[in-house]
Amino acid sequence: MPAILRAPDTFIRIGYMIFKRQIIILKKIYCELLESYERYIRKQEFYPGFGGMFINPFYHARKVLLQEISGLSGFINGIVLDVGCGQKPYESLFICDRYIGLELDNPENRQNKKVDLFYDGKHIPVRDDCFDNIIIFEVFEHVFNPDEFVAELYRVLKPGGAMLMTAPFAWDEHSQPYDYARYSSFGLKFILEKHGFEILEQRKTLADIRILFQLINSYIFGFLNTHNTNINMCLCFIFMSPLNILGQVLYKIIPKNEDLYLDNVILGKKVII
Repeated sequence: MPAILRAPDTFIRIGYMIFKRQIIILKKIYCELLESYERYIRKQEFYPGFGGMFINPFYHARKVLLQEISGLSGFINGIVLDVGCGQKPYESLFICDRYIGLELDNPENRQNKKVDLFYDGKHIPVRDDCFDNIIIFEVFEHVFNPDEFVAELYRVLKPGGAMLMTAPFAWDEHSQPYDYARYSSFGLKFILEKHGFEILEQRKTLADIRILFQLINSYIFGFLNTHNTNINMCLCFIFMSPLNILGQVLYKIIPKNEDLYLDNVILGKKVII
């Protein structure tokens, strides 16, 4: 066949190869952008920055909780037990030798959580004085037997070891039907001291006007929530972000009220009884 007749076919093949290569490049760019977007959204859930004000309905709660945990993270090191670890969202805040996540032994936790150690709700399957420090964030309200639970934490913690805990005071029911209690600052202090913990630091989060805006946003989210993350973010941007912004402005002006707050933050130490 004359070369002049083969040329169009060659050009078509070259053009197709170039087009195919461009499609692969564009697909790769799209996947990278999508991965970055999803990574940003996940970060804003527990580490909310400026963008979180517009897409996170729990912006105030999570932002202040992060600040408190981060501020006390220097007390936690060595071999650390994260009780009720879930997806270990705050693991990166701690410099430690080993970070061990503990959860109840059930099918959901085995399938969906980043768990290293399972327990039956009564006995943590390790020896006495095993961990240098313990962290337990937003878990205590789900414990039906608090005295037994705290006694078990005391057992597995080394003498002099620290325990960093957060627990809600004013918050809606969640993780039903396993939401059993709310604790005042005095109630938590009493239970911990009763079982051999010395309170080193005790704080309250959102003891200002922001708690009202956070509770309103939680109420709105309760009936607008869908199973689609992108739709939820759009709804948050429209209905909840104005309250996030307003709360962020007003709390600098309106006086605090230490009697109404969102979370307890406690740093305790194991002492020998």
